[in-house]
Amino acid sequence: MLHRYLLPRIVATSVMLCLTTWALAMTRADADEESLRLLLPGQVFAVAGVKTNVYFDNIVLTRQPAAYKFEFASDLGNVEERRWTCTPTADQVGIHSIAVTVRDAEGSVVGRGSTRLHVVLSKSDNNEVVKILFVGDSLTHASAYPNEVARLLRQPGNPDWKMLGTHKPSSAAKDVVHEGYGGWTWQRFVTQYEPNPDGTYRKRSSPFVFLSNDGKPALNVERYFAESCNGERPDFVFFLLGINDCFSADPEDLEATDERIDGMLQHADTLLAAFRKAAPNAELAVCLTTPPNARESGFEANYKGRYHRWGWKRIQHRLVERLMAHVADRQGGQVFIAPTELNLDPFDGYPENNGVHPNGVGYRQIGASMYAWLKWRLADK
Repeated sequence: MLHRYLLPRIVATSVMLCLTTWALAMTRADADEESLRLLLPGQVFAVAGVKTNVYFDNIVLTRQPAAYKFEFASDLGNVEERRWTCTPTADQVGIHSIAVTVRDAEGSVVGRGSTRLHVVLSKSDNNEVVKILFVGDSLTHASAYPNEVARLLRQPGNPDWKMLGTHKPSSAAKDVVHEGYGGWTWQRFVTQYEPNPDGTYRKRSSPFVFLSNDGKPALNVERYFAESCNGERPDFVFFLLGINDCFSADPEDLEATDERIDGMLQHADTLLAAFRKAAPNAELAVCLTTPPNARESGFEANYKGRYHRWGWKRIQHRLVERLMAHVADRQGGQVFIAPTELNLDPFDGYPENNGVHPNGVGYRQIGASMYAWLKWRLADK
């Protein structure tokens, strides 16, 4: 029989053990939530009749998204094995809240987030010609997502449109032009000057850099519009960059990664400011850098062990995190976030043998995201 004086001590010890176990469990859950770093933009966009998705792998930082349960609380859409998906109807136009909860295998909450889904009609009342400019790297050079934006804009109910730009690769569809060049960065668009261009996109100046009166290269977006666009100004400019700016950062060194992103953001601010000055009525969409192929095989095929999927995934996730925070306070200045990273299927949207370049499915998903953002802005005018 237990001594009556020992019983309180045993009970107290048991309570302390329970509290310690609970505290350890909470600490582990908090650590898991921190490591997952659930990222959702404040706003996402959809057009009635056009499918939109949020792929689980694209919003958390983990090697194994299948090890977690993703719960979406919303009056729209359905949760499938790897995504939340929705094809809204015309009677669902409006703003819908989405709350996301992530649980581990034991059912503990390890991540929470929320966003607002803006659903707009496919028909637009805008009667003016909408002028669009795409600025980007090899994903833009491929021309597949601008082609998809063009295809969607050709559907009934859309305004007349025109794309501005000097670059028309052979893969570009009718009326599709842009400023997209393989390997390019925010910095290169701001500073690149080639005194001896060879007529290819690989050896050329930035379309926005010209020799100034003192004979030195300078960023001059005003001159670009005057000389390369016949004086026309875009209504909307999409910037899809970041991969080449940050791809070679050390994923094991967060401080070094942040320093690389800091430099990228400085060049981004310079280019955005130049566009704001030269086209003060244009709305600028900073597209969130797209996620990697879910397969390591894509990185092995491209980089032969030099770079890995998990390394770029960590860098890309941090880059999206930083971009969201950096642009968040600039929307009043007509600079916006376009959530192009959510709707891209990291498995079926990529070929098996490429780490960062989507296949046709993936490019069309990027185009659909841009189209949805564009339709949201047109509906707001």
